[in-house]
Amino acid sequence: MSLHPTLQPYADAWTHSIEAISELVQPLVEGEWNWRTPCPGWSVRDLVSHVIGLDSEMYGDPRPIHSLPRDLFHVTTDLQRYMEMQVDVRRHHTAPEMTSELELSIIRRNRQLRNESRQPGALVRGPLGAELTLEESMRNHAFTVWVHEQDLRAALGRPGNLDSPGAHIACDVLLAELPSVVAVKADAPRSSAVVFDVNGPIEFLRTIRVDIQGRGTLETAPALGPAASFALDWETYVRLACGRVTPEAVADRVKAEGEPRLTEAILRNFAVTK
Repeated sequence: MSLHPTLQPYADAWTHSIEAISELVQPLVEGEWNWRTPCPGWSVRDLVSHVIGLDSEMYGDPRPIHSLPRDLFHVTTDLQRYMEMQVDVRRHHTAPEMTSELELSIIRRNRQLRNESRQPGALVRGPLGAELTLEESMRNHAFTVWVHEQDLRAALGRPGNLDSPGAHIACDVLLAELPSVVAVKADAPRSSAVVFDVNGPIEFLRTIRVDIQGRGTLETAPALGPAASFALDWETYVRLACGRVTPEAVADRVKAEGEPRLTEAILRNFAVTK
């Protein structure tokens, strides 16, 4: 048995991103592991710890038994507490310990993926005990690891891989959230359309149409006379959608046209993950 063809793109994207992360951190000296990343409260070490923890749980390892300190200002929700556990247990690990554990994690997960015979619809456990399909789990994981690769690149000043396999998975994941952003969170007018024109390593033109019931749908056809339109580059799109920057911080990189209250509401609600 081998990995189901539906799952192979997610495995390939994960492999590409995790190997890029390994290459980024292998040469770091001890002090560089403490550099801040775009993730609030997390250093380079913390972010790599998070990725190692995610893969260890994907592998099937038990979660660590650990009590979090009470002074972690960036931890305010149950999900953040859940994610912080794998981070905090490694906060005092040295650079060699981190790179060794990361390499071991990559080896184990690659072996697991080579032997994976379950169907895409098989149910697996997710964060906080949530149940999701294997396909959803692998897609979410490929997306998350690519986003964190980008976080590391931002922290280390090493841009790249904005058009990698993981980037294309991320594009699909983020586009799937656009109808909710526009129609639900920003409450765009019914029977209206909002256009997004994204350029750069990944390019696309997409329209969100809001029907008379207020439901949003994603379309590839352009809209004439949209209620709002946005033109921006792919890297800025990702940073906004992943909550890494505020709309104000990248105002010079986003061209927004249309009714000001609507454009502001869309940008204010653009982040779908943090």
